Amino acid sequence: MSDTELLATAGAPLTARDFASDQEPKWCPGCGDHAVLQQIKNTLPDLGIKKENFVFISGIGCSSRLPYYVSTYGVHGIHGRALPMATGLKTARPELCVWVATGDGDALSIGGNHFIHTLRRNPDLNVVLFNNEIYGLTKGQYSPTTKLGLRTVTSPSGVIDHPFNTASLTIGSGGSFFARAFDRDGKFLRGVLTRAAKHKGMSLVEVYQNCPIFNNAAFEAFTPENKPDLTVYLEQGNPLVFGKSGNKGIMLDGFRPIVVDIEQQGLSTSDLWIHDETDLNKASILARFTDDREGDDEPLPCPIGILFAQDKVTYEDALTGQIAAAQAKGAGTFEELLKGDNSYVIK
Repeated sequence: MSDTELLATAGAPLTARDFASDQEPKWCPGCGDHAVLQQIKNTLPDLGIKKENFVFISGIGCSSRLPYYVSTYGVHGIHGRALPMATGLKTARPELCVWVATGDGDALSIGGNHFIHTLRRNPDLNVVLFNNEIYGLTKGQYSPTTKLGLRTVTSPSGVIDHPFNTASLTIGSGGSFFARAFDRDGKFLRGVLTRAAKHKGMSLVEVYQNCPIFNNAAFEAFTPENKPDLTVYLEQGNPLVFGKSGNKGIMLDGFRPIVVDIEQQGLSTSDLWIHDETDLNKASILARFTDDREGDDEPLPCPIGILFAQDKVTYEDALTGQIAAAQAKGAGTFEELLKGDNSYVIK
C-alpha cells in the first residue's frame, strides 16, 4: 500500500472526539496519564491518516491501559513485550501507523532488553514512554528511573540503585529520535508528538508525568514558577537560552557545557550553543545534563523538546529490500533456501 492510500479520504476532517473510545479512563484523579491521552487524541487528526490505519500496542502498567481509551485498533499485551509485538506488526503490515504506550517499569525493567534492541533495529514505531519514576499499577515499588534515596514499599530505607538516564540509554542504543516533554505542558507535548509521528523510524518521547498516589510531586521542581530557571526548551537552529528573563545560556567549553549569564558576561546569543538535533555528539552531551555535576559547576537545566533526530533506514524497509533482492536473484523454493549451499547427505 502506498503512502497516499494511508491518507484520510475526502470528507469531514477527523477530530479528537473521533478518537475517544466509549471506555471511561480508570486512572486516579490528578494522574498525568489523562493529560497525555488527551494530547495523543489531539495529535492523531493532524496526521491525515485513516482512522483504521492506527494501532496502539501496550504492555502492562497504568499507562498501558491507553489502547482501551483510543478508538483505534489496539492490543493490550503482556508485561514488557509491547515493543516486540509492535515490531512484528510493523514488519508484517508496514503501511500501518503503529504506536506504543509504555511506562518506565514496563519498558526499562522487564522490557529492558527489548527496549535496547528495538532502538537499534529502528522499526517505524511511535513510542510514548510515560515516566512517573514509580510502579503505580502494582502499588508503589521503585522503578528503573526512581531517584536515589526515595523511600518506597520496596526501598523502605531509600533507593540505592542509580536510575537510568532514558535519553542516554536511547541514544547510546542507536535510537534515531528522542524527545522529552511534560504532561502539564499540553500544547508543547502535542507539537512533540506530531513531530515524532512524522519521523521515519522509532521515535521515543519520554513524558514526565505525575503519579499523585505513589510518587506525588516527583517533578514538582518544574512548577510554572521554577520551570524557566530549571529547563531549557530546544528549538532547531536556536541558541540554548533559559531563565525567567532569558538572561541565561549554555556554552560549550570543549565538550563541557557551562551556564553563563549573557548580560553580565557581555555575551550575545551568537556565542551560545546552537541546537542541532542531528548532531549525535551534542545530543549525547544534552542527554547527560540532568546527571550529577561535580565541584562548583552551576546545575544545568533539563532539556525539553527534541534532543536528537536522525534519518536512518528502518527495519521493515531493510527487510523488504532484502526479500526483493533475493527474489530478483531467483532465490528458489523455501526447501532450497533451507538446504543452502553447504549441505550434505548422510547415507
